[in-house]
Amino acid sequence: MDAQTPVGVKPAATRGWRPERCDRVALILQGGGALGAYQAGVYQALHEARIEPDWVSGVSIGAINAAIIAGNLPEQRLDRLRTFWERITERKVWHYTPDGDIYRKIRNTVSSLLTISSGQPGFFEPRIPGPWFAATGARDAISYYDSAPLRETLLELVDFKMINNQEIRFAVGAVNVMTGNFMYFDNAKEIIEPEHVMASGALPPALPSIKIGTDYYWDGGIVSNTPLQQLLDEEDSLNTLAFQVDLFNARGPMPRDIQDVMARQKDIIYSSRTRYNTDVYRRLHKWKTRLGHALKKVPDELLNEEEKKLRDELSDLPEIVILQLIYQQKAYEGQAKDYEFSGTSMREHWQSGFEDTMNTLKHKQWLEMPPEGSGCVVHDVHRQED
Repeated sequence: MDAQTPVGVKPAATRGWRPERCDRVALILQGGGALGAYQAGVYQALHEARIEPDWVSGVSIGAINAAIIAGNLPEQRLDRLRTFWERITERKVWHYTPDGDIYRKIRNTVSSLLTISSGQPGFFEPRIPGPWFAATGARDAISYYDSAPLRETLLELVDFKMINNQEIRFAVGAVNVMTGNFMYFDNAKEIIEPEHVMASGALPPALPSIKIGTDYYWDGGIVSNTPLQQLLDEEDSLNTLAFQVDLFNARGPMPRDIQDVMARQKDIIYSSRTRYNTDVYRRLHKWKTRLGHALKKVPDELLNEEEKKLRDELSDLPEIVILQLIYQQKAYEGQAKDYEFSGTSMREHWQSGFEDTMNTLKHKQWLEMPPEGSGCVVHDVHRQED
């Protein structure tokens, strides 16, 4: 497929393509296990459009994809993503699946059962005989699987020196097991190692907590499944074009059986609260704008240095455009969709991400920065009716 450069987007010397007045391109990746191949498809479409991120953040499987993107040169990223996804989905389920939803449902069920019994190559492997037969306090007693294979995969596919050179802003979210506090491991603030990425994807009770320093961490998705808030909280004046890639959809049909109920529950628990976050950001932006206008009317002699600094900061508030992409579940996918790691499903998810992003990029007006003072604007190709 030929790369098509979106109209209104100009080249930067080393940063790829971006809209006029855009200072930063962000790629924000939600957690969602096997559905994460959708994010790889999104990146492929962006890469072919010559849109490369300056900021990459993720949670859980999004953290792994983010590490592969940030830890490689642009010309290597797509190949490394393919290597990762083909490796962890290389196990054959069936050699032939008849056409029809019922056969795919059966096949996906078999695939997810194989994941439960055997783990995934290059990702995690089962503990034998399992945590129920291990003594309290033993390493094997705290999870069903061992994530050591993931560490070897990360060391092979990710250049952590490149991440720590801060050529791209990189952050992953995790939860402190003892305090329950959510935090970001950010290469602007600390040295990133494989353990930081593993911690972001350490979903209990399947995977063990990861020790970093003196603390232990679990998957950030159990508190917040998307790192959008970190970007919105950033105290700078950089106009940003953000691609938020979600794997669970807050919207969905009424469940019709217990499998549907379990799938719908998972969607709601792990879906992003993008509308809530952006609504809060808009309200804060409105009040900041009002305060800035008020401070401009006050004579300098009546303001102290801190108030003058605040006035200057509020006169240059950034604009943020969020292009939200949400994976749309197939009719034959059930509640095990996030741990159904077959190669067939992986390729379907990847292709869905690619096609959704190409459709999004067709809306050329969405790639433009809004007028100054607009605050935050959200576009979603699946919710155009809104």
